[in-house]
Amino acid sequence: MGSLAARPAPFYEGGPCILGAYSPKASAAEGWSSFPAGSGRVSMACGFMIGPEGEFEIDANRWMPLRSNTDGWVESLALAAYAGRWDETVTEVRGKAVESLDLGGYEPVPEVQGLTDTWWRGEDSLIALYRGEAVGLDAPQCIEAHLYGGLDEWGVHGG
Repeated sequence: MGSLAARPAPFYEGGPCILGAYSPKASAAEGWSSFPAGSGRVSMACGFMIGPEGEFEIDANRWMPLRSNTDGWVESLALAAYAGRWDETVTEVRGKAVESLDLGGYEPVPEVQGLTDTWWRGEDSLIALYRGEAVGLDAPQCIEAHLYGGLDEWGVHGG
């Protein structure tokens, strides 16, 4: 079984250092349920898991799927690296202020296969919404958005 060295994520304390499959968590009654997706870079309140349908998720107070699969996690890491390299500005918004973001002029970025966490593409900007810890840990203060601006010449329009 192989593994993949993962770029640090801009949220979740950097995410798993090595993305790899380990021993499944199972019960006799339920059969196979999920397995660890790799060890975190630092000690944190949740672990990274791959769910029974292949979802990339965190195991907090409850399981919280972030992406439809590990490909979506890798795509989100690549998009974060791209946005962080070419943006003119990055703004972090936390807690209740995230609810006031207007996504009316934005479209979802399907490549990241977002479930709880999503990316949105605007005319010259990207927005990453990180809801996993807020929902999984019942901690609304943990919701966070990263707004990357000034990306117009780098073709964030998609297609």
